[in-house]
Amino acid sequence: MKKRLGRLEQQLFAFVQLRKLRTLSTGDLRGPLQISTKQERELLSRLSRAGMIAQVRRGLYLVPERLPLGGIWSPDADLALTTLMKAQKGRYQICGPNAFNRYGFDEQVPTRVYAYNNRLWGDRHIGSVALTLIKVADRRLGNTEEEQTTEGSGVLYSSRARTLLDAVYDWSRFNTLPRAYEWIRKELKAKRVTPAELVSVTLKYGDIGTIRRMGALLEGEGIGSPLLKTLEKALPKTSSLIPWIPTKPKRGTANRRWGVVINEQS
Repeated sequence: MKKRLGRLEQQLFAFVQLRKLRTLSTGDLRGPLQISTKQERELLSRLSRAGMIAQVRRGLYLVPERLPLGGIWSPDADLALTTLMKAQKGRYQICGPNAFNRYGFDEQVPTRVYAYNNRLWGDRHIGSVALTLIKVADRRLGNTEEEQTTEGSGVLYSSRARTLLDAVYDWSRFNTLPRAYEWIRKELKAKRVTPAELVSVTLKYGDIGTIRRMGALLEGEGIGSPLLKTLEKALPKTSSLIPWIPTKPKRGTANRRWGVVINEQS
């Protein structure tokens, strides 16, 4: 951490506060501060290393509205993610453990932000914010809810129904089966989600394995035949079977309608 701000640092923060800026890009400071390209690059790098500003990507930085006491600053997770996605001209939605916690499925508070998006893949840090970015096709983005942040901007989460679907579809990434089945049963019983919503998101964002598992689950919950037939029509004819719980041996009762081996007791 820098103990004292030098002249250029003071000028940078004065400029940021005067213009009410939240981001700085390479080239923004050369004119106002009358500095060279090299001086600007070194200034931004120095402040980023000191934890006073946060690098979003090469050439783009988030800056505080005002420097806090002690000098160390980091953006909140929502600001970091939305700024990165805007810079990439991408779409995103917060998913996985963050959404599980938001809707009360899981009490564990994630230490990083998981987001489906159509631009980036992998882990990265923006300030102290840890992101896990999961690149997906455009067609797999959607069915979201907007949550207002403390700064008044909106951040997108997967909807309740979409989050339940993803807990089945993306079970290997999030380690959610068989827990997801119980989450779905509870949500149906509490009427926080409807069978029709689950069928809709399953058909739009699921795959064959997800349709099979969701069909078997909804049938077991006594859901009416018309909705089940809608799911059934999306399945190709096959004699192969998949496990209800993928991490357990494929031994149990065969549900031929959905092509699933109910292996809960294995």
